[in-house]
Amino acid sequence: MTCASCAMRIEKKLNRLDGVTATVNYATEKARVSAPVGVDDPELIATVEAAGYRAQLPPAPAGAGTGEAA
Repeated sequence: MTCASCAMRIEKKLNRLDGVTATVNYATEKARVSAPVGVDDPELIATVEAAGYRAQLPPAPAGAGTGEAA
Protein backbone atom coordinates (compact mmCIF):
# COMPACT_ATOMS: atom_id res chain seq x y z
CA MET A 1 0.00 0.00 0.00
CA THR A 2 1.46 3.31 -0.97
CA CYS A 3 -1.29 5.76 0.02
CA ALA A 4 -4.59 6.23 1.82
CA SER A 5 -6.42 5.76 -1.49
CA CYS A 6 -4.96 2.26 -1.69
CA ALA A 7 -6.34 1.46 1.75
CA MET A 8 -9.74 2.77 0.73
CA ARG A 9 -9.69 0.69 -2.45
CA ILE A 10 -8.94 -2.52 -0.53
CA GLU A 11 -11.59 -1.68 2.06
CA LYS A 12 -14.17 -1.06 -0.64
CA LYS A 13 -13.40 -4.35 -2.42
CA LEU A 14 -13.67 -6.35 0.81
CA ASN A 15 -16.88 -4.62 1.88
CA ARG A 16 -18.49 -5.57 -1.44
CA LEU A 17 -18.37 -9.23 -0.40
CA ASP A 18 -21.70 -10.39 1.00
CA GLY A 19 -21.82 -9.88 4.78
CA VAL A 20 -18.20 -8.71 5.09
CA THR A 21 -17.25 -5.66 7.14
CA ALA A 22 -13.68 -4.47 6.75
CA THR A 23 -11.57 -1.52 7.85
CA VAL A 24 -8.07 -0.96 6.52
CA ASN A 25 -5.45 1.04 8.39
CA TYR A 26 -3.01 2.62 5.97
CA ALA A 27 -0.43 3.43 8.66
CA THR A 28 -0.16 -0.16 9.89
CA GLU A 29 -0.96 -1.73 6.51
CA LYS A 30 -3.44 -4.07 8.23
CA ALA A 31 -7.11 -4.85 7.76
CA ARG A 32 -9.62 -5.89 10.37
CA VAL A 33 -12.24 -8.07 8.72
CA SER A 34 -15.47 -9.55 10.03
CA ALA A 35 -16.92 -12.18 7.71
CA PRO A 36 -19.88 -14.55 8.00
CA VAL A 37 -19.63 -18.32 7.88
CA GLY A 38 -19.12 -19.31 4.27
CA VAL A 39 -16.63 -16.55 3.48
CA ASP A 40 -13.26 -18.14 4.07
CA ASP A 41 -9.78 -16.69 4.45
CA PRO A 42 -8.59 -17.69 0.95
CA GLU A 43 -11.53 -15.79 -0.57
CA LEU A 44 -10.66 -12.65 1.40
CA ILE A 45 -7.00 -12.90 0.44
CA ALA A 46 -7.93 -13.47 -3.22
CA THR A 47 -10.11 -10.34 -3.14
CA VAL A 48 -7.21 -8.22 -1.89
CA GLU A 49 -4.82 -9.77 -4.41
CA ALA A 50 -7.30 -9.21 -7.25
CA ALA A 51 -7.17 -5.51 -6.35
CA GLY A 52 -3.40 -5.62 -6.96
CA TYR A 53 -2.07 -5.96 -3.41
CA ARG A 54 -0.53 -8.72 -1.30
CA ALA A 55 -2.30 -10.20 1.71
CA GLN A 56 -1.58 -12.77 4.39
CA LEU A 57 -3.13 -13.85 7.65
CA PRO A 58 -1.52 -12.68 10.88
CA PRO A 59 0.46 -15.30 12.79
CA ALA A 60 -1.53 -17.32 15.32
CA PRO A 61 -1.06 -16.28 18.96
CA ALA A 62 1.45 -18.36 20.93
CA GLY A 63 -0.17 -21.52 22.26
CA ALA A 64 -3.15 -21.28 19.90
CA GLY A 65 -4.32 -24.63 18.61
CA THR A 66 -2.00 -26.63 20.84
CA GLY A 67 -4.70 -27.75 23.24
CA GLU A 68 -2.99 -26.00 26.14
CA ALA A 69 -5.18 -24.38 28.77
CA ALA A 70 -4.48 -20.84 29.81
